[in-house]
Amino acid sequence: MTEKQTYAAEGFDWEGLREQAVEAAKHAYAPYSNFSVGVAGIADDGRLLQGCNVENAAYGVTLCAECGLVSSLHMTGGGRLTHVVCVNGSGEVIMPCGRCRQLLWENGGPELLLMTVSGVRPMSEVLPDAFGPEALA
Repeated sequence: MTEKQTYAAEGFDWEGLREQAVEAAKHAYAPYSNFSVGVAGIADDGRLLQGCNVENAAYGVTLCAECGLVSSLHMTGGGRLTHVVCVNGSGEVIMPCGRCRQLLWENGGPELLLMTVSGVRPMSEVLPDAFGPEALA
């Protein structure tokens, strides 16, 4: 799939999105943990977005793959995430860490669909009682 191709809203191709996450993981920079992560998502206008983890010798400034995904979302026009899948370097579906679940919530909301280790789940189940912008009002 090229960057200009999009996914149809009906009959969503989760396996195709997982394959895009696998491709993204190939670009990860993980010399310290050797744990490559790739993520792929779809924006509400159908754009395909990808990200990979980028480690740093100062571990605290390591960027998770989802950080790249969200950055790509905003760099290419904004909008909301509708579908996301995250994989390890072996192509297995993995769960985003807590920080990344918060990023996904902020950029997709409770209806964002996430492929998890136990199937497709809305973010409202993955991050129940989430903290969001409305909590700052």
